[in-house]
Amino acid sequence: MRILIAGANGKIGRHLVRLLGESDHVCRAMVRDPSQEWELRRRGADEVVVADLEGDCRAALITCDAVVFTAGSGPHTGPEKTVDVDQNGAINLIDLAREMGVPRFLIVSSMRADDPDSGPEKMRHYFVAKQNADNHLRASGLNYTIVRPGKLTEEAGTGRVRMAERINEFGEIPREDVAAVIRAALDHPGTSKREFDLISGDTPVDEAVAALD
Repeated sequence: MRILIAGANGKIGRHLVRLLGESDHVCRAMVRDPSQEWELRRRGADEVVVADLEGDCRAALITCDAVVFTAGSGPHTGPEKTVDVDQNGAINLIDLAREMGVPRFLIVSSMRADDPDSGPEKMRHYFVAKQNADNHLRASGLNYTIVRPGKLTEEAGTGRVRMAERINEFGEIPREDVAAVIRAALDHPGTSKREFDLISGDTPVDEAVAALD
């Protein structure tokens, strides 16, 4: 598959570029800044395209078989930017994928996106933005997967996770392990039109993904 990563220079995206670069897939990294191309190619990207999520990304989607949306506004931006990127940027790319005939779309959401009121008040705008993007993807007709990780950390991945349609306790997970789950999910038919919470656990990634059947 030719897989487009939106947010390829982000903290999850960079791990995913490396993992896909080690696979048989063609990894196409999407960035806004052309100066990031060399580093992404060094990490394993086969192709790099420059495009803005808030604009027309059609060219980035040409010949792609799947899209992974890992982009995010970041923790230090206001609610308006969160809506622009995490909600509207995702919705824009979902609509373009459908228009361009790209069948597969995997989005990195967040635990509590399915119930924003359960989270802390200062984070509710983020959970609502993620919820709106997730709802749009479900209704799109695309073959979707919604990955809802807990609190993201910079620790090295362990390769072991806990995943289920709903996990009641809010946990943590290294970004590297989120990328590993995405990599496995892209190849596994059991993740088709599925969504799940994801935190650190005891089950190897491939085994956890296979258990979704």
